[in-house]
Parts: sequence; structure tokens; C-alpha cells
Amino acid sequence: MTVRVLTGVTPSGTLHLGNYVGCIRPAIQKSLAAGTESFYFLSDYHALIKTIEDPDRIEKSRIQIAATWLACGLDPNRVHFYRQSDLPETLELDWILNCLTSKGLMNRAHAYKAKVEANERDGEDPDNNVTMGLFCYPILMAADILIFKANLIPVGRDQIQHIEMCRDIAARFNMLYGNGKEILPLPEALIDEEVAVLPGLDGRKMSKSYDNVIPLFEGGEKALKEAIMKVVTDSKLPGEPKDPDSTSLTQLYEAFATHEEREAFHKALREGLSWGEAKEIVFNKINGEIGPMREKYEMYMREPEVVEKILIEGVERIRPMARELVAQVREAVGLRAFRALENKAKKVKTRKGKCVVKQYREKDGLFYFKLVDASGNLLVTAGGLASGKETGALVKQFKAQGMAALTGVFNELAESVSEQQVQEALRELAEE
Repeated sequence: MTVRVLTGVTPSGTLHLGNYVGCIRPAIQKSLAAGTESFYFLSDYHALIKTIEDPDRIEKSRIQIAATWLACGLDPNRVHFYRQSDLPETLELDWILNCLTSKGLMNRAHAYKAKVEANERDGEDPDNNVTMGLFCYPILMAADILIFKANLIPVGRDQIQHIEMCRDIAARFNMLYGNGKEILPLPEALIDEEVAVLPGLDGRKMSKSYDNVIPLFEGGEKALKEAIMKVVTDSKLPGEPKDPDSTSLTQLYEAFATHEEREAFHKALREGLSWGEAKEIVFNKINGEIGPMREKYEMYMREPEVVEKILIEGVERIRPMARELVAQVREAVGLRAFRALENKAKKVKTRKGKCVVKQYREKDGLFYFKLVDASGNLLVTAGGLASGKETGALVKQFKAQGMAALTGVFNELAESVSEQQVQEALRELAEE
């Protein structure tokens, strides 16, 4: 079975060495895994949320980010590499999802809440400088994911909420329009617990906000060397034993070196290697890996038409998938080709009902599901779990094991309903 993995890359400035080690390199390695269909896209509509007033920055950042990923080894013949703004089908799905998503769900989004809290601390109106792009960001993210029925979304822990919201939105769509079918599959967050966090010049996490980054390609070899020479070390002189753990220089080296090279570097420092020589070793090691990539990056920056062609070919290859999903959604919500309504009415009268499991979130913030028989009668309610993902897993167990799967969680049979009726309904579900 092929698993679809989708990753969005927001073009909001140039990338640094920490981005390469923590995101780009592992993502490209994973794109080579067997049984994986990978989607990588420049989320340039998302970039407008913060930089709508700086179109030149948007333009420059898009080509820089695209060129970086290609130079680092992303293979456009193996993965789907495209630009979000080249796929207007995403915006059509986004609007439809906006129409069924509650404002209450969006009120809980971390980015919006943080902005409101900051405004209130400053004595401003809670919604001061809050755009609809910021407020509805999670819905556009859901559209990006659902339009290709992606299964796994690699995200940091701070982004898990967005995946849960995407699942909420998809589940609500399926409940309202699925007629017992899962038109929009529910994705899952893929958390990599071993993501490398590279330290910056001052030992803190490498971040533009700390002004401690080491450039990946910008400024060329000279800028890379100058940055590494600024890495903070202690004042011990050449010949004096040094603690390898006393500086972030060691971690920078280890992100690129083999096990044997790491051991030798540690040994040399303990034996008195000067910090200047150590920095030369680190520079040569890092430059040995990214130097050839830099040459490719500079080629792409000189020939943007090459990158443009790659992205256009990428989006045209996947456009049929997007159009197929949007067509299903349009049909489900009633945006259909005109047809004889009398014939439709006859079909409605003769259509046989189906048992269905409906997943939802209550006002208490917890997730539940209910089993409804072919006549629309409620049979059982269960759940009370903290996430949609947990509830989805419980639903699968319930379909396979019946009431036995609900031991230890809230469950309630409807009045006059027996466990035998529940089992019969589950059998009907299994036969569909």
C-alpha cells in the first residue's frame, strides 16, 4: 500500500544551516523510501499572511526556497514538487471547507489566540491587525492536505493542533455530505522525535529571531566560513586541553561527520587542538557537503526559468488528482450539473438507508461518536476522548470488536436498544 506524505514549505526568507539539518536533509532522505508518494509544495498563499505588503520579498523568497530544495537533492521526477498558487483547485476546496467550519473551532487556533492575547496585554482591541488570512489559516492548510487525500503530515509538535483541526473539518464534511462514505480521509500527524536542532553561533537554537544563524547558500563559501569563525568558544590557548562539550562548534561538526570523525575530533580537542584549527576542520567538513549543492543553487538562481519549468510540470502532473477530488466535493455539496429533479426525487424515495458511524466534538471539547441504524435511529454513543485521532482508532476497534471495545471509556446504549442490535448494525456496516 502506498502512503501519501505531504510537506508544505512557506517561502518567508532564506534558509540557514539549521533548516538544512533539521528539515531539508531528513525530508529528502525520507522521500526516497519505498511505498511512499511524496508531495512537496511552496505554500506561497500562506506566506501572504505575514508579507502581503512586501511583494518583492515574496517573489525573491519563492525562487530562493525552490532553488534550495532542488539543489539539496529533491528529485522532481520522484516526488510531486509544485507551487500552491499554481493550483487554484485548492482555493475552491478551501472556500467550501470555510462554509462548513465553525468560527468556534478557529477561535481555538494557537496563532490567533496568541495574537489576541498580545493585543490585550498591550491594551489594544483583541482583533487589532488580525486578518482573515491569519484567522482562517488552518482551513487553507486543511485544503492543502485533503485535496490529495494525504495520509501523513510531518510536523513539529507546535503544529499538531492544525492536523487535529484538519481531521475535525474532514470528519464534519463526511458526516454532512458523505452519506456513509469517507470522501475526505482523515490524515495523521507524523512527529519525528529525532529531529536535529542545530545550535547557532551563540549556542542557542539556530534562529533568525536570535540573529545567530549560519547561512546555507547565501553569501557563498566566504559567508559560511566567516560565520563558523564567529562560533563562541572559551579562551583556552593552543596546546591546552579543551572540553568538546563547551562549545556548539562540536555539535555543528557532528551533524556532518561520521562516528569515527567525531571521535577523532573530540580526541584532538582534549589533546590541545587550537580553536582556530578546530573551526577550519568544521568549515571544511560542512563545506565539503554543501559546496557542490551551492553550485547547483547558484545555477538555479541564474536560470529561474529552469525552476519555473520544474514547478509547472509538477503541478500539471497532479492537477487531475486535485480536480477529481474537487469534483467529488462539488457533487456531494450539491454543485452538480443540472438534471431532471423528478428523477432525482424518485431515487430518493427508493434509496435504501445505511448504518453509519458519525464522529463529532462536543461543547466540552472532547471527541465522541455515535452509531445510527439504516432508519436513522440512534443505537449507541461513546467516546469522550481528547483527540480525533484517538476517537478514530476507537471507532475502528468498535467496528471490529463491538461493545467489548468500549470497556473503560464512556458508552451509552440508546433507550430500548440491545447489544444484539448493535452487533447486527455493525455486521451491516462490514458488508457495505
